[in-house]
Amino acid sequence: MPRLSEVPKDEADKKVALPLYAMLFGERDPVTDPGTATGTPGNWWTVFANSPATLRHAAQGFAYYRDPERKLDPVLRELGQTWAGWATGSQFVFSQHCKSLRGLAYPEEKIEALPTWQTAECYNARERLVLAYADRLVSHQGRVPDTLFEELRAEFSDEEILELTYTTAMYHMHALMSRALRTEFDDRDDPIVEVAAPEGFDALDFLGGERKKD
Repeated sequence: MPRLSEVPKDEADKKVALPLYAMLFGERDPVTDPGTATGTPGNWWTVFANSPATLRHAAQGFAYYRDPERKLDPVLRELGQTWAGWATGSQFVFSQHCKSLRGLAYPEEKIEALPTWQTAECYNARERLVLAYADRLVSHQGRVPDTLFEELRAEFSDEEILELTYTTAMYHMHALMSRALRTEFDDRDDPIVEVAAPEGFDALDFLGGERKKD
């Protein structure tokens, strides 16, 4: 379950949420009868519907990057977004944008190699530049070496770089929010927890190597 309440169809904002509900869920109430065409529960939308202004702003962002007037190659845009999902640890964002890459007829070999793109030999120079920059945006919080940025500017226009920066950072945000609110495929427990010691074990001084006693 998401950490925030979901807005049912009969309580959803008529101007913002209901048209989006209709587009994604048809006549169904997405709270009582969830599910989207991509296999997600669809609760990202029902949670965001708690704030119609926020939902509208997010939907406008989706329209922005899908606008045919964008200069950046859609495949390269999706590479940045998909890496943002992987590097942030969002199973939802990563999964959805792997599907988007397939929708753009991107080779399956390259999709499967994304988690290890640094050593994979299937990517061309432009793809590797995009992935390296996306990794700096997400994993290094925007710390981009001058040498990498110079390579980007030699290959892409300023407008393309700005679009890539914006869409990658936007999906880093979506990945963070999805994990924090536990929406869609990010509704799962943190895998990093303490593993219990065997029964009878108390504690250990790892420096001294001796077991502490009561």
